[in-house]
Amino acid sequence: MFCKNCGMPVDAQKDICPNCGVRLRETRPNGDASSTGFAVLGFFFPLIGLILYLVWKSDYPLKAKSCGKGALTGFIVYVILAVLTTIFYVIVLSRYIAALETLAEVRNVL
Repeated sequence: MFCKNCGMPVDAQKDICPNCGVRLRETRPNGDASSTGFAVLGFFFPLIGLILYLVWKSDYPLKAKSCGKGALTGFIVYVILAVLTTIFYVIVLSRYIAALETLAEVRNVL
């Protein structure tokens, strides 16, 4: 095998050329690839996505990144939904209380 940068012969087992220091091939841990499935898992279960991110960030960086993105996106969506739900219930409850007060006034008049 020859180095693609300097052209010197290199042992096939080497990942870096001893002559010029250029990386000869990509070295990824086995099984590391970006995963839509883990991103979806992280979206629906952000805590699991965060845990997987923290566990895999050094050994499987691409899988960890997918889990982290899914967890972050899921958390943001859940916060937005919680705020919107709270606003909705405040509006509905205020109208319900106003209707009860109106009903009480009508009963007092009768």
